[in-house]
Amino acid sequence: MRKDVYERMRQMKQEGVKPNFAAVARQYNCDYRTVKRYYDQPSQEERKRKPSKPSKLDEFKGIVDEKLEIPATAISIFHFIRKKGYQGGYTTVKNYCREIKQEKTRAATIRFETIPGLQAQVDWKENMRLESRQGEVYEFNIFLMILGYSRWKYIELTLDRNQDTLMRCMLHACQYFEGVPKEILFDNMKTVVNQSRTQYQQAIIQPTFYEFSKTMGFDIWTCRAYRPETKGKVESLARLTERLRPYQHEFDDVMELDAIIREFNEDINREISQAIDEPPMQRFQKEKEYLNRLPSLSLIDGFLNKSITRVVSRESLVTYQRSKYSVSPRYIGKTVTLEVHSNVLHIYFSKELIQKHSISSLSRNYTKEHVVEILKSNVFKHKSDEAIETFIQNNLHLYDDL
Repeated sequence: MRKDVYERMRQMKQEGVKPNFAAVARQYNCDYRTVKRYYDQPSQEERKRKPSKPSKLDEFKGIVDEKLEIPATAISIFHFIRKKGYQGGYTTVKNYCREIKQEKTRAATIRFETIPGLQAQVDWKENMRLESRQGEVYEFNIFLMILGYSRWKYIELTLDRNQDTLMRCMLHACQYFEGVPKEILFDNMKTVVNQSRTQYQQAIIQPTFYEFSKTMGFDIWTCRAYRPETKGKVESLARLTERLRPYQHEFDDVMELDAIIREFNEDINREISQAIDEPPMQRFQKEKEYLNRLPSLSLIDGFLNKSITRVVSRESLVTYQRSKYSVSPRYIGKTVTLEVHSNVLHIYFSKELIQKHSISSLSRNYTKEHVVEILKSNVFKHKSDEAIETFIQNNLHLYDDL
């Protein structure tokens, strides 16, 4: 018996999804008739269930199911459907709601396993906060991606969760995996879907992200709203990141914090996974052989290297993602172009690269060279280089006030 196929069909039946048997068969490398047989096969719960007499609630069960996903209470649903014409009692509604919740609880306890190369899950650990040794507060996110069969994990520090960042992180993850899984499971994040999936309709995928998925070579799967257990593997990974908390006051800047997170990624991939009772590395050696090939970088450059323009402020700064970065004062008032490559901000003027900055969560980011230029062009216009150097050394803490 193909337990992976059986469990997928069981899951799709619970969620009210009619599969494309041929497409699923290709994903699982089996005959489409096997897929159809498992889909048509009644579950253990269905076999035990005795034929019930018609109930006044029958025609309202669809509404009840939908409201339970919000989640709404049984009493609130009872009063709601009474206004829709329900003539039965509250006990019938309460018992039905309890039955549905118990069934979901049972389903949540069954681990959904996948074959090698089939599925990965993606999510974010949002708005983590750690303080540096200097007391600077860093607020950041961690991108999370995990392969379903091997539990091989990829995590990355980010300062936002926008669509460009998501696509860039996914490319980095697939490069780390040395291939692309056939399908990737997301929750209903706005960078992926325009309209969330419910029991009665499929999610509407955001067009740019859909094109990205086709170029990368994976199918998009989304969780039904209020069903976090569907992506339990990546939820477990999110909980693992709490192990970063002891690094409070143990780093100097965002670059060192990024290095800590990268090392943590390697550590958790070497540890024994409780779910599979072995280190992910062992299974990954098998799984990577089943992953789709990575597309050429030229095909995905259009998704990742989008340029934006900024006007250089009177402070000789440009803004990117709530942080400001310095350029030479001679560009004040001029329009420059910003691009990000490998977590480094590139600043161009008339197609000439004029400055690079590592992406930072600090509010202002000056280079010493620009500080000198700014001082020479203002209050220290007639001072010597030695006097400016002495001032800088004695007032490093004032950089943000320049």
